[in-house]
Amino acid sequence: MTSATETRLRAAEPPPVPPKNTAPAPRWSLPVLLAILALAAVLYSWNLSGAGLNSFYSAAVLSGTESWKAWFFGSLDAGNFLTVDKPPLALMVMGLSCRALGYGTWQMMAPMILAALATIWILHSSVKRVFGHAAAAVAALVLALTPITVAINRDNNPDTLLVFLMVAGAALALRATRSGRLLPLLGSAACFGLAFNTKMLQGYIALPAVFVVHLYAAGPALVKRLVNLLLAGVVLVVSSFWWAAAVSLVPASERPYIGGSADGTAWNLIMGYNGLGRILGGEGNGGGGGGGGFSGAAGLGRMFNDILGGQISWLIPFAGVALVGGLVLCGRAGRTDLTRAALLLWGGWTVLHYLTFALAEGTMHPYYTTALAPGVAALCGGGGVLLLRAFRADRRWVWVLPLALGVTAVWAAVLLRRASDWNTWLWPAVLVVMALAVAGLFVFRSGASGLRLRLLAASVAAAVVAAVAGPAAYAWSVPSSGAGGGMGGTNPTAGPATGSGFGMPGGGGFPGGGSAGPGAAERQGGDTRAGGGFPGGGMPSGGQSGQAPERAGGSGPGLGDMGGGGTGGGPGGGMGGASNELVAYLKKHQDGAKWLLAVSSSQGAAQLILSSGEPVISMWGWSGSDKAMTLAKLTELVRKGELHYVQLGGGMGGGPGGGSTVSSEVTAWVRQHGTAVQESDYGNRTSTDSGNGSESSSQSGQSAVYRLDASDVS
Repeated sequence: MTSATETRLRAAEPPPVPPKNTAPAPRWSLPVLLAILALAAVLYSWNLSGAGLNSFYSAAVLSGTESWKAWFFGSLDAGNFLTVDKPPLALMVMGLSCRALGYGTWQMMAPMILAALATIWILHSSVKRVFGHAAAAVAALVLALTPITVAINRDNNPDTLLVFLMVAGAALALRATRSGRLLPLLGSAACFGLAFNTKMLQGYIALPAVFVVHLYAAGPALVKRLVNLLLAGVVLVVSSFWWAAAVSLVPASERPYIGGSADGTAWNLIMGYNGLGRILGGEGNGGGGGGGGFSGAAGLGRMFNDILGGQISWLIPFAGVALVGGLVLCGRAGRTDLTRAALLLWGGWTVLHYLTFALAEGTMHPYYTTALAPGVAALCGGGGVLLLRAFRADRRWVWVLPLALGVTAVWAAVLLRRASDWNTWLWPAVLVVMALAVAGLFVFRSGASGLRLRLLAASVAAAVVAAVAGPAAYAWSVPSSGAGGGMGGTNPTAGPATGSGFGMPGGGGFPGGGSAGPGAAERQGGDTRAGGGFPGGGMPSGGQSGQAPERAGGSGPGLGDMGGGGTGGGPGGGMGGASNELVAYLKKHQDGAKWLLAVSSSQGAAQLILSSGEPVISMWGWSGSDKAMTLAKLTELVRKGELHYVQLGGGMGGGPGGGSTVSSEVTAWVRQHGTAVQESDYGNRTSTDSGNGSESSSQSGQSAVYRLDASDVS
């Protein structure tokens, strides 16, 4: 290429767009941010030791502290029979913390709380660079007070880390768009790739918006933009698939079965259970009912229904008005206009997440919607400031901001009135304060300095307070109650009992009067109101949180405090469908076996791992559809002396493997060749039955434990 051609290309290339807000920060900006972070820290950590975490992930973290192999694969048990149904990045982070500080609630949750606070800081910084300090403060406050975000940030589900990585990726992408530099774009791709290794394809939902915004609005010439995006794509592929590739390089006989997959491979998990299965249903995600009943029927209005409305929808209407109004206000700005680019990025984030969650036919837990919160928060802050400026400067826009605030207040009143007998004074207060704030906006609209300007600022502040009062009340209900949300660790939610979806606050059990867990076998009863138990969804069917012994040789809280609450169910009120006496008996007669017991489901296995501190096999995984245990594998384990006891029947997980041929073969073989453990062997009551293959009366209809030895394998 000649020098003349190079000169023409450089001349045609627009210069990088500098940050718009280069003025010194106002004195109030940093104190306000620190106050919001302090408020968030209280919401996310207050009374945390009394909250029930998700025992499924708690057990996997514990196993990762006992085995580096389990830490890498994300195994549920330290013996590495089966993994959880997610990639292990979040478990790795919590596992490293527990290895360094000891195993316990605070040690496990410390990195997740720090990630949640870092998310607020990153969003504040990104919004501030484009829209200013006031917009950044509003965005940070909205994100910190989003009810479902508070609930999930107090739990050990991977969503907290997922949102942190996605927000970091979006902020870096916006910085790359502003500066035209390659390095922030590569960093953005790496963040989204790591998000993929937290919850797989959910980490990609916002990627189309990032791609389109950078391709359209970045400063460099089109060819360079395309090359940069191609390089970022390479980084994205590497950072996304390194774990799945590493797993595939390990022979199947030397790695655990990948939970949630149909064939024991990470690739199948990516495309099936954690991929299209979440959107279309099937692949262990249910289908046809839209979300398995956790979030109501699929449809465009799902975010506003009785189940999800109080968790995420408070400010969605305002965010929509702010997005459309902001884009109109940008008018015919140049291609590289940073304000429009930011609106498109956060607006695309919001729309893509909204449509994905609203229309998903597969498993759809309410806490997934925490990923909506950053987009809504950024639009409320940035778009809200644009509407305020237009309100003051242009009579044609004088009605838009007041209308958006009025709709916000009315919708807040609707949501608050859904919860009967809960803070009944709040919804009238919201309406009154918002009405006074809007009136103040009109009265002091033209204030340029002095008292009128201060009163205008006070009116804006009052409007913000009225807008976030409802979400704040819902959010505070989580730490003030000492629970991990309406469903403890398995399905955390915030606020009072509303809605009728099972697994939700106020849910009256399961549809049709049944008690089926998420894709698993039938179980009975259970109150799903805030603080109540959950029949089979990872909550103990006989678990008593906090009552298990401390970890052998360790210090800190007992293993039992890692699981969700709930009582009743299994014989003797023990953990995971096995009484404390039975667990003690199994440990005494383990006879050098690698695994203490094999049970039907991951929920039951997790509770037993936490209560006993020993590896426990989950034969059929979380949903009961995994084909982890085969008859050939079982007989091999028994022949080697690595497993002596198998639990069949009730307890956690119910029946075996959803009635598959493989599970039926295993069940029949165990009943034929195993020797039933009688309650008289470990309990205080007398069994009415004895002998090979029989069940004690106390176990009948619930569960039966069988002893198997090498001599039983023909």
